[in-house]
Amino acid sequence: MSYLGVGVSPGNVPVYHGTDLKDVDRKVRLAELILRCVVCVLALVSVLLVATNSQVQEIFTIQKKAKFTDMKALVFLVVVNAVAATYSLLQVLRCGFNVVTGSVVLKKPLAWFILSGDQLIAYMMLAALGASLQSAIFAKYSEPELQWMKVCDMYGKFCNQSGEGMASSAVAWLMMVIVTCLSSFSLFRLYGGNKGTKTGAGW
Repeated sequence: MSYLGVGVSPGNVPVYHGTDLKDVDRKVRLAELILRCVVCVLALVSVLLVATNSQVQEIFTIQKKAKFTDMKALVFLVVVNAVAATYSLLQVLRCGFNVVTGSVVLKKPLAWFILSGDQLIAYMMLAALGASLQSAIFAKYSEPELQWMKVCDMYGKFCNQSGEGMASSAVAWLMMVIVTCLSSFSLFRLYGGNKGTKTGAGW
């Protein structure tokens, strides 16, 4: 006899069939799919905003064009977000396949690989954000001791659009952190499930 997925063994020991665990796994996979889609879109938006950003300013009859390649930190930001968008797209395809086919169980090596990849992307995005934020602060507020001018006073549009790209990247990074937490949950659930199976077998 069983009620709500709980059976009773001949020795009157409750046995859980794991239907609730499968429902949790499906919800986790669906949440992961949505979050990875968000990361992919926001990272791509950041790339487009920064990479297509430019402004021409005339200084003493000389036209000077500001573009993202003038700041190495922005180049780093574009490259990292492009990598993050590509990686997220590949993971979206994997998650979508799992959701469609109903496959929710991962092998431990694959789960470790996914978690490591998620962590690497998250750390790279954080490093790119930190570098670009430092450059943005110097461009906005200058550094008199180093004789650096307030570049944003001359290139306001360029700075604003770069800031929008950084904001998009920041939100993508936050979503990536949540994805990493879900990947950790999915990985260590495998160890918890194995442990429970062995314990139940011992009973």
